Amino acid sequence: MFEKNLRIAYLLDFYGNVLDERTRSVMLAYYEDDLSLAEIADGEKISRQGVRHIIKKAEEQLLFLEERLHLAEDFSAIKEQADVLRAVERWLAGRQDEESREQAKMLSSAIENILAKAL
Repeated sequence: MFEKNLRIAYLLDFYGNVLDERTRSVMLAYYEDDLSLAEIADGEKISRQGVRHIIKKAEEQLLFLEERLHLAEDFSAIKEQADVLRAVERWLAGRQDEESREQAKMLSSAIENILAKAL
């Protein structure tokens, strides 16, 4: 059985634009639209085996890119650290003194800037 790999779906978000238009279209249909190989084959006017081949090659490309560039891995690490900082932000925001609440606002802004640049 040909099973979907959720990691590939995640990598598709990071590297999907590197794929050629047809390959990207097939991958999006398969991973995001949850279409079957037969449904994609009908839409693309190719065989199920042809669709499977495109998907397998694209998966290899995505894994190769992540192995070399680590964009998805790095983003996950940044997001984990942002979650830790958000906990500190909530703690500061819950304090009674104005200085702590001000620091929470600055921390919130810094977290948002970091995440925006990480995307």
